[in-house]
Amino acid sequence: MLVLKTKKELRDELIKIDASVDIGLVPTMGALHLGHVSLIRKAVSQNQYVVVSIFVNPTQFNNVEDLEKYPKTLDNDVHLISSISDQILIFAPSVSEIYPTKIIHKNYEFAGLDKVMEGEFRANHFNGVATIVEELFKLIQPTRAYFGEKDFQQLRIIQKLVEIQKIPVEVIGCEIVREDHGLAMSSRNERLSATIRQKAGFVYETLKTAKEKFGMESATSIKDWVSKKFQENENLKLEYFEIADVETLTPSKKKIDNTKYRAFIAVYAEQVRLIDNIALN
Repeated sequence: MLVLKTKKELRDELIKIDASVDIGLVPTMGALHLGHVSLIRKAVSQNQYVVVSIFVNPTQFNNVEDLEKYPKTLDNDVHLISSISDQILIFAPSVSEIYPTKIIHKNYEFAGLDKVMEGEFRANHFNGVATIVEELFKLIQPTRAYFGEKDFQQLRIIQKLVEIQKIPVEVIGCEIVREDHGLAMSSRNERLSATIRQKAGFVYETLKTAKEKFGMESATSIKDWVSKKFQENENLKLEYFEIADVETLTPSKKKIDNTKYRAFIAVYAEQVRLIDNIALN
């Protein structure tokens, strides 16, 4: 198990790999959980070599406190990855290694995918995400890259990044992994008290009911219902709930035939921001 801290160390290892074999990339910010494990296992099953990056990227945080509180558990992460395979390369650079002169993101045009939902509440978040992902793609030149569908909007942004920058990599979305009570697995869940973590399963229960309603009610009606349910919940504060076209991420007021939709939600619990989504059809 190699833990590489610099771009040079990474390049020196990658150059040893035959150009004809497949390389899988799993970009993470560390504090790994079973959701990450599922991504890594899928990458291992589909590629001869796998790189897991562990980097808390400052340019995708619009909240300094959130950045400071983001859990950093490199030793535990390395141990967890080694239990999957001892052939995985771990790239865990410092901030100065990725941003040697100035911590700044690039600016992209994502055809509006970045302007709604998360983009509306987190200015330049997706510019920051795309900046680090593009850098990893250029460094590693993976055959495939794996992203969880919990961050479905991010997944669509990365797919658009690959399209506009003409990067030869297959972007693979992987199913959401959930805790026993339904809460989507996230590194941020560790900041919740045990009681609220259990009660936050309400988010997924609400999404499942919204899915049931989708075949019978309008998007506006469902949004009103969700808003009311969270007004009645003293433990969770709703930031947004949207029903959107999965291709354009455009929020929808009425259903269009032959169009796929997902419901997206962001909620605060004990000042911890949680996001989730569900396919509706």
